[in-house]
Amino acid sequence: MNYLMCSVGRRGELIKDFKKTLSAESKIVATDNSKYAPALYLADKQYIVPRIDSENYIDIILDICKKENISAVTTFIDPEIEVLANNREKFEKIGVELLVPYLETAKLCFDKYKMFKFLKQNNISTVMTWGTIEEFDASLKCGEVSLPVFVKPRTGSGSVGARKVDSYEQLVIAMKEDPSLIIQELMQCKDMDADVYIDTITHQAVSAFSKKKIETRIGGASKTISFKDERLFDFIQRIVSVFEFNGPVDMDFFYRDGEYYLSEINPRFGGAYLHAYGAGVDFIKLIENNLKGNANEVVFGNYDEGVVMMMYDSVVICNQEELAEE
Repeated sequence: MNYLMCSVGRRGELIKDFKKTLSAESKIVATDNSKYAPALYLADKQYIVPRIDSENYIDIILDICKKENISAVTTFIDPEIEVLANNREKFEKIGVELLVPYLETAKLCFDKYKMFKFLKQNNISTVMTWGTIEEFDASLKCGEVSLPVFVKPRTGSGSVGARKVDSYEQLVIAMKEDPSLIIQELMQCKDMDADVYIDTITHQAVSAFSKKKIETRIGGASKTISFKDERLFDFIQRIVSVFEFNGPVDMDFFYRDGEYYLSEINPRFGGAYLHAYGAGVDFIKLIENNLKGNANEVVFGNYDEGVVMMMYDSVVICNQEELAEE
């Protein structure tokens, strides 16, 4: 079985993990729009492709799938998820599994304000969120919220633009300068996340690996420690039941006063999935099993607590003539 990984960027360690699990006959093909994306050179074959918003982008990806006999496609960046989901039927016609959610779920995950409203409608505990300063003012007057608060872009990824705002004056200025921001309650409590695999046949959550964040850098957790809590596993199952996921997702949570709150969902391999794999929770085996037409059994908590992950930087070195051709 051959895999196409799109927009691989710096995600070389994940490609290494795939190679550890896959058979020698399987092949990993990687794409990016820059020949200087280091993860390209950890794959078996590389393609330089246009930006994801180019008119011919999907046609190029489909051509690669046909040429390389691809079984499944995934992406490592959030903006591409909806692009792929919007073209699911084209991939299905050539027998390729898209490891991304279905379209409406993809849209919800990318738009944090729509996600908030959807979660509230479905009685799923989440972080209080306001889309405008006027909405926030109404809650402030009622005593439902107090400063400081947190602001971040309504869409986007990598924590770009997300920050704490201490005063109302600063908040007004921030919202005027960037109307795309949303306002959130400042959650001064434990921060954690979970890697979850949703079976592509049953569409049930069949595996989850939860971890507490020890240190966070821009874009995600860099040091984490594993833990288990049946209440969180039950909460994850409840969350998954109201969406249409397909494959790996990364869920962020807060834990306050004995209750879990869903922060957001990145419906792809999370940057810290490396921790789950290193602790023995192998989503790649689950993907392979699905691609063979078999549903996976639900097995949560099949890992040890207290396993620590500590990320560090590495490099790819090659000669200029070895770079992928544009």
